[in-house]
Amino acid sequence: MYIVKILLREGFIENVRKHQENNKDFLVLTLRHRRNRKRTYQNLLNLKRISQPGLQIYSNYQRIPRILGGMGVVILSTSRGIMTDREARLERIGGEILCYIW
Repeated sequence: MYIVKILLREGFIENVRKHQENNKDFLVLTLRHRRNRKRTYQNLLNLKRISQPGLQIYSNYQRIPRILGGMGVVILSTSRGIMTDREARLERIGGEILCYIW
């Protein structure tokens, strides 16, 4: 849920709603997209998972990578919760790199 809040705050998704089906709860995300001249839709969300259960990647605040020169977002799991790379640099804490979003 924290990652969804970050995606919504950073503008990668338009809205979030809860959906229940067969006594199971789901989150339905509406991706932000733009329309081309040929009337096709192009998604604006690219996500790359970095840490995996068998290999966690950690970084201190000085070595957190910048995605597309700062246009993308790095999501980290820190001792103070899940946050973006900008927030982690401001608070001067590092953590486990979860994913890159651009």
